Amino acid sequence: MYVLTVAYSALLPFLKNGEPYGIVKQTLDDTTMLPPGLRTPREAVLYYDQVYFDLINNGKAYPFIYPWATVGAAVIIGYLLIDHRKSPWLQWARWPVFAFLCLFQGWCIATNRARYCASAFGVGLLSFWGTLWVAAIMIANDCQRDFKRIERRSDTTERAANTETNSSASTIEQKELNARQRRPTAQGSDGSSDGKHNESRNELYWQEYPSGPLIARLDWVADCFCSFRGVGWNWQTSGIPPPPQWAQTQLGDNSNTDNTTNDSRYTKSRTGIRRFFTRAELLRDCLISLTSTYFILDFTLTLMHRDPYFIGYTTASAPSHLPQIIQNSHFLTKSFRLLLSLTGIYTALYSIFKLGPLFFSCLLGSKVLGLRGEAWMNPADMFGSYAMILDKGLAGWWGGWWHQTFRYGFEAPATAILAATGIEKKSTKGRLVSLCIAFFLSGCVHACGSYTQLGDTRPLLGPMRFFLLQAVGIMAQTVATHQLRTAGILEKCPKLIKQAANFALVHVWLYYTAPLLVDDFAQGGVWLFEPLPFSVLRGLGFGAVDDQFFCWWHGLFWWRTGKHWWDTGIAL
Repeated sequence: MYVLTVAYSALLPFLKNGEPYGIVKQTLDDTTMLPPGLRTPREAVLYYDQVYFDLINNGKAYPFIYPWATVGAAVIIGYLLIDHRKSPWLQWARWPVFAFLCLFQGWCIATNRARYCASAFGVGLLSFWGTLWVAAIMIANDCQRDFKRIERRSDTTERAANTETNSSASTIEQKELNARQRRPTAQGSDGSSDGKHNESRNELYWQEYPSGPLIARLDWVADCFCSFRGVGWNWQTSGIPPPPQWAQTQLGDNSNTDNTTNDSRYTKSRTGIRRFFTRAELLRDCLISLTSTYFILDFTLTLMHRDPYFIGYTTASAPSHLPQIIQNSHFLTKSFRLLLSLTGIYTALYSIFKLGPLFFSCLLGSKVLGLRGEAWMNPADMFGSYAMILDKGLAGWWGGWWHQTFRYGFEAPATAILAATGIEKKSTKGRLVSLCIAFFLSGCVHACGSYTQLGDTRPLLGPMRFFLLQAVGIMAQTVATHQLRTAGILEKCPKLIKQAANFALVHVWLYYTAPLLVDDFAQGGVWLFEPLPFSVLRGLGFGAVDDQFFCWWHGLFWWRTGKHWWDTGIAL
């Protein structure tokens, strides 16, 4: 039932009097189609400024304001701070609480708008994703009963361990835990050999939902609410390497490490995700990565600023600064723009994801965040190895190489449906159901982001259709692979040939389907997003005619004073 509720909340903005009108988006104002003649991204940004303020001043939309935008999340966190494990009534209350969240987030998607183009996309995307995430941890699962996280036992926490975190542990399990505490440790909590560390003070254990105090519950709930990949939780998503061996030993965990690569500095999973052992190694990796991606982003955005396609004119011819061979070829022009789009998306996300480990582990560290601040609790990578595409094709692109931030949220509904229908999860039918649900929900997430943009976007014909077609492509490749394997052809084929075939099939498929997504990004103004405060290349005059060295001339947010407290706050 909750899957239907989430799906309805996703489609709610696209319905008018029960009729779908999101096929060709009816925006809140007819002037949102980009007018002809805009020459630079700066001019387009100022145009969308006018559109935004017209919508707000005419009462056709509401500004997206913090802290009002956090009301839904605050209600959910408040509910989760109440221990409902022993109360059937409190357990049932999750349904009306979740219904309130669906209505509030659906209202935000339908009526709230942000001034900045990338923020406008985030209004829809994060509103739907927040609803889906709560459904995953509170409806498909009962996080208070089902979830546990890795925590370090100190002298103070040990005295309250039975009442706070191990209320369900048996006497035998507790004796085994005490026995492990008395054994000397060979490694410290940071993974390095250090005789100063004492296991009686640094023993790791699985922490259940705390019975008290309130601050302990808040820490546990906030961690659960923000840990989209489940790092350090008992529901950690696939593709992330297990904790270091010393941590597994303390936890009594027998995780399968056959598919991991062990290095003196890190552990790497089969998909290419790494866990560094020390803050120094993690800091070094983050700084090198952010430095290189800065220059890649600067170069990519400089090229985008000189191409009208990325302003929003998706039918524009190739810019004159490109080589003549590209200008004269539709195939090369399209390929160039797709490659530039992929580079921009990948590099921007890669840089943002690197800021997490840098901030939480390298800057704050364990002294501030405890175990959450240690290097091995902050995997360095969100994207996997490109080899996953060569080995697995389109399934490797989406299931191994691309970031898996939303994976658990997409998997939870399928798991609930399969459990309710009795379909085996690993059967062919179960995999098909899981695949279709995951890409449908991914389409909903991005379609909602498309809908809340200020430009002339097409949520259903653009992002939704793109992600549904990815499921079709994976199914087609899976069937073809099965037939070739049954015929004995696949086993006789050299690995290099199979990898070349996977590479070709993936990129041909994306050549024809990716414009559904990236054209929608362009028409909505996503490429007007400016992640860099300074640009060396644009400062030297290589960008648009009005580009400058300082890129945040337009700001990122501002304080808005409205007529009421709920429309007063930080506006995006």
